[in-house]
Amino acid sequence: MRIVLLGPPGAGKGTQAKRLAASGKVAHVASGDLFRKHQAEGTELGNLAKTYMEKGELVPDQVTVQMVLERIKERDAEIGYVLDGFPRTMEQAEALDRALAEQGEAIDWAPLIEVDKTELRARLGGRWVCTDCQTPYHEHAAPPRQKGACDVCGGTLAQRPDDRPEAVEKRLEVYDSQTAPLIYYYERQGKLRRVNGAQPVDVVAGVLLLAIA
Repeated sequence: MRIVLLGPPGAGKGTQAKRLAASGKVAHVASGDLFRKHQAEGTELGNLAKTYMEKGELVPDQVTVQMVLERIKERDAEIGYVLDGFPRTMEQAEALDRALAEQGEAIDWAPLIEVDKTELRARLGGRWVCTDCQTPYHEHAAPPRQKGACDVCGGTLAQRPDDRPEAVEKRLEVYDSQTAPLIYYYERQGKLRRVNGAQPVDVVAGVLLLAIA
């Protein structure tokens, strides 16, 4: 099972990607997690990625592609994976297809989680993340039991720079101009499956599983 999960910022891709990966017993590969890992380790790639992410802009393709291709070669991704946040541009999608074709492989499905912009702004503006274990929360939809503290590890919650209002608008603009064309790319390949992301989390998860069955 090799899946590219598509959708705008705030559509719930991270949550649904983890569920899909767990149900198929495959790797969950999130580009955002890879960026943050490199940043925490202070690598050159991590520092470069940080300058773009804080402005709500896409990290250059060559940086992202290198990180992801290395990740899907790891043992836990041998039988499959769910890609979350990658590809985000046509160049990335084409680079991924070329790399997989060289190994006699290909992406199987590209589900698209659709959510309108008004809902996306509300979701992103209230999003907080644990600085230690990266567990996500939302002020209204999924608040922590104790304000400012993670339910899982007790770590401090913080709002990422790319979830601040000015960065949110920039991220939505970037999605429209650079990432949305991927919808047509995978649609032409017959791999796109549209899912209404405005439904409850469990419902979305069930529909996603049916879409790739």
